[in-house]
Amino acid sequence: MALRFMQIFVPEDSLSQAEEILEGREILGTWRDDATRERVVIHLLVPAEETEPIMDRLDEEYAGADGFRVVLFPVEAILPRPEMSGSRGQDLEDSDSDGSESVDESGRVSREELYHDITDSLGVNRIFVAMTVLASIVAAVGLMRDDVAVIIGAMVIAPLLAPNVALSLAVTLGDLKLMRSALWASAVGLSLTLLVSLLVGVVFEIDPDVPAIASRTNLGLGDLALALAAGSAGTFAFTRGLSGAVIGVMVAVALMPPMVVFGMLLGDGEEYQAMGALVLVAANIVCINLSGVTTFLLQGVRPRTWWEEERARTATRIAIAGAVVMLLALTAILAMTDLFDSLD
Repeated sequence: MALRFMQIFVPEDSLSQAEEILEGREILGTWRDDATRERVVIHLLVPAEETEPIMDRLDEEYAGADGFRVVLFPVEAILPRPEMSGSRGQDLEDSDSDGSESVDESGRVSREELYHDITDSLGVNRIFVAMTVLASIVAAVGLMRDDVAVIIGAMVIAPLLAPNVALSLAVTLGDLKLMRSALWASAVGLSLTLLVSLLVGVVFEIDPDVPAIASRTNLGLGDLALALAAGSAGTFAFTRGLSGAVIGVMVAVALMPPMVVFGMLLGDGEEYQAMGALVLVAANIVCINLSGVTTFLLQGVRPRTWWEEERARTATRIAIAGAVVMLLALTAILAMTDLFDSLD
């Protein structure tokens, strides 16, 4: 069971309201001390899924109050070990009867923690640029040599998970600022990959018949399945507070090699086959973000307030509808291409 330690700073004269908010929640331990004469600190040890409803209720009660603050820490281990209480379901029913929202028992982290984890790894900086350039070079070498191990090594380096998960979260929450940041990071990452691979294609002679290259110039149903699984797995990794290092390889596999193939073939003058790789990149981007948004929704990730939820619902509908239309169009192109190949 994932645990979190919460420090809640509230005005001393409103301590009773805070205690009422905590009633009915599953709390493994609670302590209290005085921060100053005007503020009280409440320390809570709670399951990870309890943090979101508690923080939402506290924000509703104390938004704008002087000195109010909530600090959240992940817990590595505690002694004595917590015992799973059989009253958990009853506790959640009691909290629902009070009108509070409850996170389901999927064990996902809170909305605020999820947002912080994603934005913390989203920035476009020298590390991001260096990792993207190095991954592009390694991927290009691996593709030209048809070396799967080298290609996988490039995927480990490529920092492409956070921008795509951030874009899915931004659509789910209707957060335009996060959406702009995610799009910028994705655009920078893919543009750097394209520039490096273009340069490789101009300098070196590229053989389009190399299996590792040829396999990424044709869109297949397996590629769509891979991208859908990658987007969903990456989203699950973030919602459960897991390390995205290994899961990020799946997203990178879906994006980095076909983008490098597109650039190399374009730089070498193989425009027709390069367009096939570009179609594969576009299909993978659509699938990754479609499955990411769907996974966030199934995990119960929602905006906190009703007006934000209305905006998010609109953004989600538009994004899903657009993604489905693009996916159907790409599938139609795939079917027509297979038909023409069979006629030939």
